[in-house]
Amino acid sequence: MLNAPDASSTRPYLLRALHEWCTDSGFTPYVAVLVDETVQVPMEYVKNGEIVLNVGYDATAGMTLGNEFIEFKARFGGVPREIIIPINRVMAIYARENGQGMSFPMSPASGEAVPVQKKSTPARPVLSAVETSHTEAGSDDEPPTPTSPSGRPALTRVK
Repeated sequence: MLNAPDASSTRPYLLRALHEWCTDSGFTPYVAVLVDETVQVPMEYVKNGEIVLNVGYDATAGMTLGNEFIEFKARFGGVPREIIIPINRVMAIYARENGQGMSFPMSPASGEAVPVQKKSTPARPVLSAVETSHTEAGSDDEPPTPTSPSGRPALTRVK
């Protein structure tokens, strides 16, 4: 059985809220995922241990944004696939059209979420612009090449 993320984690709630914001605003929600053996995605689309997926309702079927997993069906190259992503493997969620969204801290060694240190001032979510290659579920188009030199998402703080 897979380990569930900490029950007090805000990540699933923030993912649902930003997914809803993207959808309500007419944007296309994308998630960047750090892939390991707990993630069920088409491995042929994984680059450098990461995959970026279109999680909009037009590109997915039967999507569930749960507290432990994101689950949906999508077509890759015309072939339907079952996608299961543990919430703690999601690195970022953002709108494709403007890059606004949120990134989540990940430990480089294990890929696990890093606890955010409490500050004396109230913490606000960091909105980010993410530049990366995109793998759109339901699309047969070649994704654009990454703009960051390492191929990893490049995050920029937006105030």
